[in-house]
Amino acid sequence: MILFEGDLGKLERRFRANFINSLGGFKSVVLIGTKSAIGNENLAIFSSLFHIGADPSLCGIVIRPNEEKQNTLGNIMATKQYTINHILPDFYKQAHQSSAKYEEGKSEFEEVGLTPEFIDSITAPFVKESKIKFACKLIQKIDIQLNGTFIIIGEIIAVSAPSNCVHEDGKIDLEQSETITLSGLDTYHITKQIARLSYAKTNKPVDEIH
Repeated sequence: MILFEGDLGKLERRFRANFINSLGGFKSVVLIGTKSAIGNENLAIFSSLFHIGADPSLCGIVIRPNEEKQNTLGNIMATKQYTINHILPDFYKQAHQSSAKYEEGKSEFEEVGLTPEFIDSITAPFVKESKIKFACKLIQKIDIQLNGTFIIIGEIIAVSAPSNCVHEDGKIDLEQSETITLSGLDTYHITKQIARLSYAKTNKPVDEIH
């Protein structure tokens, strides 16, 4: 057994980053598409997406310390719109490559070989290769003084998903859509459903939903 107590900051830097990033288990991994005020497209991979609520429909992302340039943070603050795109096994390597530090103003879409797609009145680019994707408008930016990161809260304003991936009760079938997941910083996974369970109530065992 490996046991760490006390100041984890004393661990070797790279070991600590891998260890702490893996500790929370599997995470959502998505591509965020943005466009700068002068029209340059940006694409970046994030594993910090989290659900806030369904009424209103809100989600959040954590952005590492960064200046507001022609990057994800700067573009969101300038245009107030961004897209969130699920990643498939067909292009997870291209998605991972988007984390490279490309020169400001260069399109990561072009650099990694993915296709920008514009839907209806949404000004931010979607990833054409993605099956499930949605657009958000900026609601709030929260500065986290403890480590210099930011939380971006967005309201979901448009969703694109194949009809065969959405159940009659609204549940999205992530395996049908081939959405992948992530552990740590760099390990990608496909998933296998164990079971879907009924709503939990006191004095009543849960049942499997088929």
